[in-house]
Amino acid sequence: MHIDHFRMDFGRTTVIRDLSFDISRGETFGFLGSNGSGKTTTIRALLGIYQPTGGVLHIDGRPFSPEAGDRLGYLPEERGLYKKESVIDVMVYFGKLKGLGKEQARTWSRNYLERVGIGDKEKVRLDKLSGGQQQKVQLGVTIMNEPELLILDEPTKGFDPVNRRLLMDIIDDQKRAGSTVMMVTHHMEEVERLCDRVILLKDGGSRAYGTVSEVQEQFGGTVIHVDHDGTIPSSSAYDIARDADGHAELDVANDADTAAILRSLVDAGLDVTRFAPTRKSLDDIFVEVYGADSREAD
Repeated sequence: MHIDHFRMDFGRTTVIRDLSFDISRGETFGFLGSNGSGKTTTIRALLGIYQPTGGVLHIDGRPFSPEAGDRLGYLPEERGLYKKESVIDVMVYFGKLKGLGKEQARTWSRNYLERVGIGDKEKVRLDKLSGGQQQKVQLGVTIMNEPELLILDEPTKGFDPVNRRLLMDIIDDQKRAGSTVMMVTHHMEEVERLCDRVILLKDGGSRAYGTVSEVQEQFGGTVIHVDHDGTIPSSSAYDIARDADGHAELDVANDADTAAILRSLVDAGLDVTRFAPTRKSLDDIFVEVYGADSREAD
């Protein structure tokens, strides 16, 4: 997938401005951003729903066309299934649309439903299922033709931790089978586990782009957790992000030596009972870029 100098205007409002990034074949790519950052607009332009104001949006070297739809699986955030029909009938119907034979689609669907724990629901109407169960059916419809490219918009939305892990495993399986995965999510642990590279969109442009490690480095890669008795002194080697109730978090400068920081704290008279350098998490970076109240998808 190749996006180059993409711009999207709606009247006098510019939603996307000069956005460029690539997704390599076979990788899992995290497409991240807060409400209004431009994620959904980009996906819709990529799929030809919107006509871009400028730039290039290519899938497999060319603009998307419906004829290539059998190689693509798109899971929208909004569910788009026929809710008055039974689970198995809906899945077989979509399987036939994707080129599977009726019995092939039925067999695949039953195996998938068993795997995700709702094998006993195949004859139940979709509108009688919980939101999480409907999402499982939607994901099954998305992947049943083994697409080369998967675009997943909040694939685990509404899931508890057990079902989230199950769906992450399924996404992992798709990647091992050769699929390229573009994933929109606000669960940063999913990104850290699954994604080879990420982009963070803000105000229609790229705020950060690269591997998870590269993005962590861009935002100061190390945080030190310190349990202590005493007052932490100010220093050019770190910023004090938090210090309360005997626990502090220090954002370390890129060129600082953590061992030297520990020595300086002890020399300053602190009683240090815990000193734990860790990489800054994507969750911390997300909050830093977008704020604590901006986790809803656009």
